[in-house]
Amino acid sequence: MKKSILRFSFLLIALVGINWLSSFVALRWDLTEDKRYTISDASTQLMESLDRNVHVTVYLSGDFPPGFERLEKATRETLDEFKASSRGRLTYQFIDPSVATSEEKRQRQYQQLVEAGLVPTNLFANEQGKRTEKIIFPGALVEVDTLALPVQILKGNKSGTPEEKLNQSYENIEFEMASAIRQLLPTDRKKIGLVVSHTSSSPALFSDLVATLQLKYDVFLDVNNPETYDGLDALLLLKPDQPFTEEEKYKLDQFVVNGGKALFFTDGARIDSVGLDGTYAQPLDLNLGDLFFKWGLRVNANLVKDLNCAPIVLNVGAMGDEPQLKPLPWRFYPLLNRFGAHPIVRNIDAVYTRFLSSIDTVGSEAGLLKTPLLMTSPYTRTLTAPAMVSYNEARQQPDPADYQGGEKLAAVLLEGTFTSLFQNRLLPQDPRRANFQASGTDGKVVVVADGDVVLNDFDYRRNTPFPLGYDRITQNIFGNKDFILHALDYMLEPEGLIQARSRQISIRMLDKIRIQEEGTPWQLLNMLVPVGLVGLFGAIRYGLRRRKFGKQA
Repeated sequence: MKKSILRFSFLLIALVGINWLSSFVALRWDLTEDKRYTISDASTQLMESLDRNVHVTVYLSGDFPPGFERLEKATRETLDEFKASSRGRLTYQFIDPSVATSEEKRQRQYQQLVEAGLVPTNLFANEQGKRTEKIIFPGALVEVDTLALPVQILKGNKSGTPEEKLNQSYENIEFEMASAIRQLLPTDRKKIGLVVSHTSSSPALFSDLVATLQLKYDVFLDVNNPETYDGLDALLLLKPDQPFTEEEKYKLDQFVVNGGKALFFTDGARIDSVGLDGTYAQPLDLNLGDLFFKWGLRVNANLVKDLNCAPIVLNVGAMGDEPQLKPLPWRFYPLLNRFGAHPIVRNIDAVYTRFLSSIDTVGSEAGLLKTPLLMTSPYTRTLTAPAMVSYNEARQQPDPADYQGGEKLAAVLLEGTFTSLFQNRLLPQDPRRANFQASGTDGKVVVVADGDVVLNDFDYRRNTPFPLGYDRITQNIFGNKDFILHALDYMLEPEGLIQARSRQISIRMLDKIRIQEEGTPWQLLNMLVPVGLVGLFGAIRYGLRRRKFGKQA
């Protein structure tokens, strides 16, 4: 009896001691195969470095189907990990915006969330044999001091199944949340230069990109044509349509050789305007061909036609005096929905392009790694400039046999040690030799064979830009902006938060047909076997005790 009391007392003291220690030390073990409950080192460092309070309000709460319940749970688990690493600096709450005392208050809440930047989603479900529709806000507001930033939690590629999009959203939660928190904190801002002096595109068409970049970076325009790009962390060449001089090309060369990061959004062919009867696309020579060739690639003077494309609106006839306008697929507007294996493009939506050219990779000097980022579908056809482009072509039904050109490379990442194009070109008396660098530290370059990727559409009636990647015909927002921002994140901080986008969580879907056919037997098995095992264990234990104590009696 005394031993039992001592044993019980020791166990009680041990439990109290462990509970007391657990209030000071947080220990977690992630035993899952894909480490779904482990945040990246960059996110952990960000949380540990917080010097001010962060509050996250999540509006993904309520009675949801299993897929959204899983997304809600994943959001909560990610924020739990953030909270554990933040030493109490981060707090969060979940709110169901549909809960209100009246319909008027509910609509007012919805309007406030829309004005805050959150995008609603219509959720369809079957309840008791009836199809119901519910408005939800799968997003969050991150608040630091007096600043707030919206975060879309439901975010993925629209071409996938709903289950795939939910899984992509699941994989992106950490990156989206951590990026929003970092954006609201006062940090050393990188300096980004935009080369717009060689384009004839209206500044209004770059407005959304510039406004977005200014939220994270210090942005500089090259309107004064600086002598050097020293001091900039990254450089974006936005849809140039005028040739670069040799001196300007030299500055680009030296910027990259010295470890700079550059993104080129260039066209291979020039199209001034398109009519019903057609116009000719002409080759566009920007005097960058030898520089690209030195790096191991070539932007071809052609146009890629793709059966996977965006529509244009054409007048297909008349009914009485009214023209009949109808959206028709136009193969000159490819939608890029095939991606390389890289965090920049993982789980992003399709990228919207206009008059895309193709890229060929050629032999380059050792030390450069080439990674394909964006590709067309396999159902393509290329036209070498000069090539006829006509809106009337959208009226014609394409012959699939003409679109067997295979995948075309549309964007590529180059990284490594670059060698200067001007290595053996400068004369001894050239004053540039004093600061010339033949090869240098690791640099990074992204080349995209379409300048329109960075252009937003513009609503001239309201005098306001549409979001970058927005297609007013389908009213979809494509992944153009995400592609550019992720590319900058990777190029400027390759070991930073962008690595959280490498997370891959496998979908383990149940076979719905087998569930219908065999669901009941498996449910009974799962219910009865555990109960039976417990009963069997109890019977065996009872028999052993009876046998043991029966002999003693």
